[in-house]
Amino acid sequence: MEKFMVLCTFKQGTVMSEVFAVVAEEQAQVAALEAEGRVGSIHLSLARGTVFIETFAGDAADARSTVETLPMAKWWDIDLFPLAVPVMPGGAA
Repeated sequence: MEKFMVLCTFKQGTVMSEVFAVVAEEQAQVAALEAEGRVGSIHLSLARGTVFIETFAGDAADARSTVETLPMAKWWDIDLFPLAVPVMPGGAA
């Protein structure tokens, strides 16, 4: 399993009252994905309209598929970043 940080930004024109209407459904799906070990921490920046989702998957396509199961995903532009543990100078790669 690889770790990804998925940045989800709300598309221009998103009606936030529609987003808030699916919060309970979103929370239930997040809980299911956490139980399966597919997502970790989730952070939200309301000021920037961005959600940061730590995702565990075999590859980027699988990570994207995981995030797309979330009800709010239909309002997001999604960008994925593979994560790696930093290597100390002089350490093994």
